[in-house]
Amino acid sequence: MSNGKPTSIKTSEATRDRLRLLAQERGTTITELLDELAQSRLTQAEQEQRALEAAAELGLDYTEQLQQAGQSAWDKIRAHQGGAAAWT
Repeated sequence: MSNGKPTSIKTSEATRDRLRLLAQERGTTITELLDELAQSRLTQAEQEQRALEAAAELGLDYTEQLQQAGQSAWDKIRAHQGGAAAWT
């Protein structure tokens, strides 16, 4: 996945160990696991663009009220997931 120059990230030993275990369980490396995580998440700008596109497909004006309703819905979903979006 990664085509760039290798680098290092400082983290706690506990986090490193957890990443190692997660990678091992998935049959991959920590680097590939981190690449997958980074590619599976949208930036705020990407989220906003997708919301605009979705509203347009539904024939809706993307108003502040619609944006707030959408944010409220995502907040409720995250609350039911223990506060964090699921990542598999």
